[in-house]
Amino acid sequence: MSTSRLFEPGRAAGLLRLRAFLPSAGRAYADRRNSDYGPDRRDNVSVLSPYLRHRLVTEAEVLEAVLDRHSPASAEKFIQEVLWRAYFKGHLETRPEIWRRYRAALAGQVAALDGKGGFRKAYEAAISGRTGIDAFDAWVSELEETGYLHNHARMWFASIWIFTLRLPWELGADFMIRHLLDGDPASNTSSWRWVGGLHTRGKTYLARPDNIAGFTGGRFSPRGLAKEAIALDEPPLPAARPPRAPLSGPGTGKTGLLLTEEDLHPESLGLEGMNLMAVAGAHAVDGRSPLPVAEAVQAFTEAALTDGLDRAARYWGVEAGQLPSLTAIALGDWARRQGLSRIVTAYAPLGPVAEALAEAAPVLAREGITLVELRRAYDEACWPHATRGFFALKEKIPSIFETLGLGAGASAQGELFSAAGGPSGGLAHAAGAPVRPAEERPPWRGG
Repeated sequence: MSTSRLFEPGRAAGLLRLRAFLPSAGRAYADRRNSDYGPDRRDNVSVLSPYLRHRLVTEAEVLEAVLDRHSPASAEKFIQEVLWRAYFKGHLETRPEIWRRYRAALAGQVAALDGKGGFRKAYEAAISGRTGIDAFDAWVSELEETGYLHNHARMWFASIWIFTLRLPWELGADFMIRHLLDGDPASNTSSWRWVGGLHTRGKTYLARPDNIAGFTGGRFSPRGLAKEAIALDEPPLPAARPPRAPLSGPGTGKTGLLLTEEDLHPESLGLEGMNLMAVAGAHAVDGRSPLPVAEAVQAFTEAALTDGLDRAARYWGVEAGQLPSLTAIALGDWARRQGLSRIVTAYAPLGPVAEALAEAAPVLAREGITLVELRRAYDEACWPHATRGFFALKEKIPSIFETLGLGAGASAQGELFSAAGGPSGGLAHAAGAPVRPAEERPPWRGG
């Protein structure tokens, strides 16, 4: 398998990209972020999303680096883009019914594709880029070739899928998460719901030909787009509830560190004082969908995981290796070989990894092996403010930053870039947004 031609997996590549973007993270980003100049020109956005999604580079260190270079006012738009990611994760953590409904509906729609009627033909025309809508068909090709789309293109894509092609939003969300290197359960699911009028009930996003032509520099002139966007509907969701508690257990014993695609910067997880004996990694990429996940996504995730394992092995001076699967059998076999009584891992937000760990934990417990999750201070600070709209979290940004010690004047750049090497070589992410009031603009992935 080969990775995307645009993205080199690994923390060093993410830090290089951050370094290259930092000069533009202020006013320049605010002025140019909504434009999609095409896959060969991404200098107006950060293109950090694959690295943030896997926490090869963490949100906190990105924000610290930006605030060290720009004032909060000049970098306001980029800061909000990063915080949208935390908002969507916290929103899904507090409303897990959203994820359950999405998975259930998707299973039924995938089953319906076994038929040979118009539904299957319309779906196949969409995912193969044969709709006759020039922009949409080009984005399908770009997504498959690069594993990436500009944020504004993602919004247009979703709007055309729902309101022009009239296909179920769940199948569109599934197609994206199977092909995006930065595919994230919370951001992807919530963004599609936002476009369809489910996240902010009744408020939709309509892709307009003039908007697409204007923000793509005239590259596209789509015809036949829907002229109205009638909001989708669903039964009311249960009230928000606190995020689930991290898996926990005794604080002693021989410990192994488990890395997953959810968090690949173990050096900053706060494992000091633990009796760490070994490190292992496993991913749940196939759990994204009942349909095949793109080879480029598989390859990027596996390479990113290898990068995390290599750094962990050097950092702690212990053995590290990749497990065949994220199951109780694989985890138990590893723990017994290493003589472990405890496995520690970063907290996994709602999605395939969290589901796999929840299934494995009680099985491991019966064998005397405790599975423990560590939740980052960044998530602890942000998620309590994600129970309503983004504006509620936005108002709390100053207090969140104060809690985390961000922007206090201490420079993190020397440490961040000391091992990153030279310039990024023009590799660059996007986080543009459709035209709406600022507090209603969700970036699809953040960054």
